[in-house]
Amino acid sequence: MGGMFGESKYNLLTKIPAQYIPESRLIKLPATKAEVIEQLRKHNLQFPLIFKPDLGERGFMVKTIRHENDIDAYLNKIKIDFIVQELVDLPLEFGVFYTRFPNEHNGKVTSVVLKEMLTVTGDGKSTLQQLILNKDRAKLQWETLKITYQDSLDKVIPSGEIILLVSIGNHCLGTTFLDAGYLINEHLSTTFDAISKQVEGFYFGRFDLRCKTIEDLYSGNIKIMELNGCGAEPAHIYQPGYSLLDAIKVLFTHWRNIFLIARENRKRGFVFTNMKDGYKFYKSFKAAIQ
Repeated sequence: MGGMFGESKYNLLTKIPAQYIPESRLIKLPATKAEVIEQLRKHNLQFPLIFKPDLGERGFMVKTIRHENDIDAYLNKIKIDFIVQELVDLPLEFGVFYTRFPNEHNGKVTSVVLKEMLTVTGDGKSTLQQLILNKDRAKLQWETLKITYQDSLDKVIPSGEIILLVSIGNHCLGTTFLDAGYLINEHLSTTFDAISKQVEGFYFGRFDLRCKTIEDLYSGNIKIMELNGCGAEPAHIYQPGYSLLDAIKVLFTHWRNIFLIARENRKRGFVFTNMKDGYKFYKSFKAAIQ
């Protein structure tokens, strides 16, 4: 299983047992607002929802859709088929990287990243706009946030009140990635081994998930929003202050594992993507983001 750009995220999701994934539906273009709403009603999908391209890359066009009126703006921008997904309202978000070699019976968790969403905290004096512009990570998202919160920017936020600015756990959207490797143990590896073996052809990749508690993470009581294959990174290396040398070492191990798994799968008869199809995927991706 891959997960490079050009591969359908929805197809990957459908390989995961239903108990682990939020309600998700693929909307094929062209589609009208009425047709999208009909799909939502048919599958009992309630706002707010997450809309995201079926061909994803670093948070591109991943949006929280809160009302029917938001659908038009999304349809005006999206150029490829997209996924409508139930919003998973659970407090903890992790990226759990799993590795299993095809010639071995068991795999293991090799990386865990904890995603700290973009927030600001009120001081009883500053407006929401001032709080956003005074926080470096938030300020970088200003062009989007000033539209999202246009009706609240002049509001003074009470002291200690935390405002969640972005609920999507993506580095490009202001999320802080924290190394949670301290959570890795045999219990966690056994849990994700059991989940991963239910996904046909899956040996290597990152589960982007949410859960209520750490105990739920260990027990597998989770909701997986995405499964990313060899295009995914062990994202704990993006923790602020993480050593560049250590990150390079992690990536070299990561790339070597990709090579070893691919070589073993080739021996077993797996067919690799050829240059022609790879170029076709690349062209479709470039066309989608222009």
